[in-house]
Amino acid sequence: MNDNLSNGELNVISTDMTNKSSTSIKESSLLVKGNYDEELDLESSTSNSSQARPIKPRHLFLVSIGTGVGTGMLVSTGSALRQAGPANLIIAYILVSSFIFTTYNSISELAVVYRNLSGSYNDMFRFLIDPGFAFATVFVYALNYICIMPLELVTSSLLIRFWTTKVNADIFVMCFYVLINAVNFIGSIGFAEFEFFVSALKLVAVISFMIFGVVKDVGGTPGQGYIGGKYWREPGPFSSKSSIERFKGLCVCFVFACFSYGGFEVSVMLSSVVKNPVYALKKARKMLLYRIFVIYFGIIIFIGLLVPYTNERLLGGGSSESDASPLIIAVSNVNVYPHILNAVILLSVLSVANCAYYSSARILHSLFEQFYPHPVLTKVDKKGRAVSCMLITSVFGLISFFAAASFRVDFFNWLLALSGLAVLFIFLGFNMAHIRFRGAMRVQNRSLNELAFISPTGVWGSYWGVFMIVMIFIAQFWVALTPMGTHTPNTQSFFQNYLCAILWIICYLGYKIFNRDSQILIPLEKIDIDKNRTIFNHEELMQKEREDYEMIKKGRFWRRILYFFC
Repeated sequence: MNDNLSNGELNVISTDMTNKSSTSIKESSLLVKGNYDEELDLESSTSNSSQARPIKPRHLFLVSIGTGVGTGMLVSTGSALRQAGPANLIIAYILVSSFIFTTYNSISELAVVYRNLSGSYNDMFRFLIDPGFAFATVFVYALNYICIMPLELVTSSLLIRFWTTKVNADIFVMCFYVLINAVNFIGSIGFAEFEFFVSALKLVAVISFMIFGVVKDVGGTPGQGYIGGKYWREPGPFSSKSSIERFKGLCVCFVFACFSYGGFEVSVMLSSVVKNPVYALKKARKMLLYRIFVIYFGIIIFIGLLVPYTNERLLGGGSSESDASPLIIAVSNVNVYPHILNAVILLSVLSVANCAYYSSARILHSLFEQFYPHPVLTKVDKKGRAVSCMLITSVFGLISFFAAASFRVDFFNWLLALSGLAVLFIFLGFNMAHIRFRGAMRVQNRSLNELAFISPTGVWGSYWGVFMIVMIFIAQFWVALTPMGTHTPNTQSFFQNYLCAILWIICYLGYKIFNRDSQILIPLEKIDIDKNRTIFNHEELMQKEREDYEMIKKGRFWRRILYFFC
């Protein structure tokens, strides 16, 4: 079925608390809104439709492929490989990828329905789940991205050590800090163009790495014989002989896998400022599949074939931090390619910092707008920028200048502990919000034909997501309390790996006590699913898709090929 809805007309019903009216508009213009204050939209502060929706589908496509592919996938995977072995790494990524895909479908359905919320999906938890859950989740989520920006800037300065160790790390941090701030103060289009460029480079680099991996594995590189599955036999697929330790290794890999997928939801956030969200999100879903099967599985399979988990240069193995990335280790026996790959990894890490800056400003704006609507904190300028929230992010980013300090390792470990599990809470919120939205639709006798985008994995995909996330929380509690290789509780390990969960509980209970609210979930029949919602005629949309698909079938061959793959 054709995903293309461009250049057509949509029949939509704008739902208001007091009236309902039907209207027809061109897709290039803004969709009809319900209870929505345009001045609070981060990207819709003008009436000009081209300015109001500056992000194009091409941005969303490559953002879906590449954004977030940085430290988690390209560097920290080495630590997971060292602790658990290649088999556990692959198993963990398969399971995590399964619920990431269903989660994307669930939140995309809600993102189109509530596309005019200024905070995108961050605003949905408050009226679909519970205000207390919303406050705690959005708070740790904002803290997550605020912490990630300086962490990624420090990581990028460490990657420079691959070329030189003579220059103070803070000099590179300063250059990267200025770059990220400049890109984001341009606005959403600055963020999108930067991500488009870097994501394209990532894709080319990953494909080139996999081609190199095939050549090296069959013995095609100088001074290197045939490898095949040698490292799966010796030292083996698992890092431990004990069944308990093997399973604990799998639990460790779950968190690494979730962390590496952090940022996939940014493409959904961007859909609120794209001109054609339904078309773009469906195409972005296909890009997410490429990201899972080509980038993630491709990298994991080849580093498992080319790098044994006993290699001392892996992250945490006791050797130089500059060689921490398993990709660099895998290509270290050739002359020029490691330098090119390290440069791409550096840009990838900066891409994550860029994504963290963009996301943290929008999430902080949503947090303030929902729970502390001070005019200074929620004000948006004429270019659609939440300047106060951006300044908060910029000020917090200054802690990245501790990169050269003697206490930097302990400091950044605890900084990471504050935000480590935040992505799990936001993924849990996505799935719970979708379950409750569908439940409210059912209880209030509403039809799915009101939706422009219906999740192909349905509500059961969201239940699968909730189940997997709860299991990962339990697994992480176990490995945080008793780390790999030990059978006794470790207090420091527990707080460094589970501090974010404790902070979430404190925020949740604090909100409930302060507001004297004992309600756990909003009753389904009391959920106001009409406020801020745009209702579509699903049958007419599907008919338009069928008509466009027939046009594609009659078009040129190369257009049909492009449509199939993209």
